Amino acid sequence: MKNLMTSSVIALTTMAGAAYADINACLITKTDTNPFFVKMKEGATAAAKENGINLSTFAGKIDGDVESQIAAVETCIASGAKGILITPTDSRALTPVISQARDAGALVIALDTPFEPANVADATFATDNFKAGVLIGEWAAAKLGDEAANAKIALLDLNASEISVDYLRNNGFLQGFGIDIKDPTDIGDEDDPRIVGNDVTNGNEEGGRTAMENLMQIDPEINVVYTINEPAAAGAYEALKSVGRENDVMIVSVDGGCPGVQNISEGVIGATSMQFPLLMASLGIDAIKTWAETGAKPRNTEGLDFYNTGVELITDEPIDGIPSLTSAEGLGKCWG
Repeated sequence: MKNLMTSSVIALTTMAGAAYADINACLITKTDTNPFFVKMKEGATAAAKENGINLSTFAGKIDGDVESQIAAVETCIASGAKGILITPTDSRALTPVISQARDAGALVIALDTPFEPANVADATFATDNFKAGVLIGEWAAAKLGDEAANAKIALLDLNASEISVDYLRNNGFLQGFGIDIKDPTDIGDEDDPRIVGNDVTNGNEEGGRTAMENLMQIDPEINVVYTINEPAAAGAYEALKSVGRENDVMIVSVDGGCPGVQNISEGVIGATSMQFPLLMASLGIDAIKTWAETGAKPRNTEGLDFYNTGVELITDEPIDGIPSLTSAEGLGKCWG
C-alpha cells in the first residue's frame, strides 16, 4: 500500500509539472540594450520561473525594427505560445501578425506602448504616458516661471513612425507646459513660436546627441529640452556639454530608470517621470498563467483602455502643487 501511495503521489506531481510545462509564453521587446527593456526582461523571467512557465525572449536590433518583431511573433505562434507580451516597435504595422497570434489562441498583452487601437491586443499594461508627459511639462513651466513665455524648446522624439508612446509623451509634455496641441496623435503640427523643432533619437544616446546637435543649428539659444527617454537625454546633455551649455539648459525626460534617476541627482536631468517596467512584465506573466488555466482576461483600469501601472515625478527641485519624489527616494524605487 505504501508503494502504491508513493507511486500515486509521484504520478500526480508529474502531471502537475507537465501542466505547468505546457504553458509557453513569449516576451518581445523593442531592443535588448535599452535599460528599460533589460529590466522588463528581468521581471518577466523572474515571474515566469516563479509560475513554472516556459518563457522565450526576443528583441529587435534597434527601436523601429518591425521585421524582427514580426518574425518573433510568428515563431511564438508556431511554438504554440499561450501568451505573448510585446512592446510594439510600431503600434500600427504589427496589427496583422498580432491578429494572427490571437486567432491561434494566444493571449496578447502590450507592455508600455499601446497598439492603435488598443484593442488590437487583449490587454495593455502601461504607464499613462500622456500623464507622464504632462508631469514633466508642468514642472518645466513652473520652474521657469514667467520666463516660460520666452522658452526655446527642443523636442527629441523616438522615430518617424510616431507610435503611440511617442506622441503621448510628446503631446503630454506640451500640454503640461501650456502649449496648445493640435492633433493629439500627431507630432510637430503645433504653431507655438516657442518650439524650435522636433528631431528623432531612436531612443538611444547616440540619437539624442545627434538630434540635439541638429536642433542647436536651428537655434543655438535653446533652453528647454524634452526627450522621449533617459538614454536620449544623456546624449542631449553630451551635445550641450560639448558647446559649454550643459548648465543653462533644462532637460526633462520619461522612464525613471536608475541611471536616469542618478542623472537627476547629478544635475544632468531636471525632472523625469518614473515608470515601472518590471511590474508591467510580472503582471503580464501572471495574466498569461490565469488565461491558460481559467480563460479569464485581465481588466483595464476604470475609465481607461489599459491597465495603469503608475507614474511618479522625480526631481530634486520640487514645485508646490506638483507631487514628486526626490532622486534619493527615486533610487529606492527605480524599476524595482
